[in-house]
Amino acid sequence: MRLLGDDTLAMVDEVFAAGARHAVLLMRHSAREFVPGRHDLLNPLTDEGRALAERFGRALGKSLIVRGYSSPAERCVETAQLVLKGHEGGGGAVTRHRPVEGLGVFYVLDQMKMFRTMHAAEGQVPFLESWYAGRVPVDVMIPAAAAARLVIGVLHEKLRQPVGSPQLDVCVSHDMTVYLMRDRLLGEQAAEHGEVRFLDGLMLYQDARGETWLRSARGSSARVEPG
Repeated sequence: MRLLGDDTLAMVDEVFAAGARHAVLLMRHSAREFVPGRHDLLNPLTDEGRALAERFGRALGKSLIVRGYSSPAERCVETAQLVLKGHEGGGGAVTRHRPVEGLGVFYVLDQMKMFRTMHAAEGQVPFLESWYAGRVPVDVMIPAAAAARLVIGVLHEKLRQPVGSPQLDVCVSHDMTVYLMRDRLLGEQAAEHGEVRFLDGLMLYQDARGETWLRSARGSSARVEPG
């Protein structure tokens, strides 16, 4: 039985088995609560989500040095903490983890208007498609292309700053960020490739020829140039 995060773990294994020495993993946080009336960013991980995040860390290859970053949202911070805890508990080497604003929902300029616009669009995916097409008001969201450039820039900077080898930088963010990068940089539309589940991710890495690639656990990949 495959669990949340297994496809991402398989991608990590494949990228390093192919010769990568340093990679950056952008992934959604683990399973979290959905409490009506609570501000969305305040919903924490569930107990299952905590167990899945620690399991994810335990399952990483123990030759990897793991460094952690996250959105400032507590569920993302805790996911990163637990991934590193699991990896270290299984005998792997870790450095540290810290929050990074560029992994948060910085592209949302007005949370209340965003949720109203999403409700009017009848769901997250139709709302995101409107965002990509430039139909969301400019006071609600940063343009999608600009947001994707900023996020890939953050990931590129992590790739330029290795502390050892082989190394994995785990960058925990939100489903909206992963949807954005899948669509804008890999052409993976949600309608065809499905939802972004908990612990789903993308990897940025250099291959043996020094070319930089972005890859999805769904199988798509594309060369990307440093910004």
